[in-house]
Amino acid sequence: MYTDSTQIRVRYSETDQMGYVYNGNYAQYYEIGRAEMMRSLDMSYSKMEETGVMLPLLELNCKFIKPAFYDQVITIKTIVKKIPGIRIVFDYELYNEQEELINIGSTTLVFFDMVKKRPCAPPEYFMDRVRQYFE
Repeated sequence: MYTDSTQIRVRYSETDQMGYVYNGNYAQYYEIGRAEMMRSLDMSYSKMEETGVMLPLLELNCKFIKPAFYDQVITIKTIVKKIPGIRIVFDYELYNEQEELINIGSTTLVFFDMVKKRPCAPPEYFMDRVRQYFE
């Protein structure tokens, strides 16, 4: 299992008329968590795409537990529980400043060969960085 955490501050533009973070923004928060997890492994989406592999989103799940509000610092905990194959599943736990769980979710992405236009195995350089967390 591999886990990474990052923090963001809720911007005013991310809230709705009730002052809550608008529900559509949670997908962006998940993306921030994924991108930061990749950086923690010295990887990035752009590096992967330069080698001809992209990671399109296949599935998104989101459960709202408590609202998040403007100017709160939110901790995004991103977890990969199983070694990736053609698909990689990211789980997310979002916490407010009081360390209360406010949201859980998951995304499934597919390793996709940009030339062949079909799913593929994860690049070996990616697996070299990830495999150690699953041994």
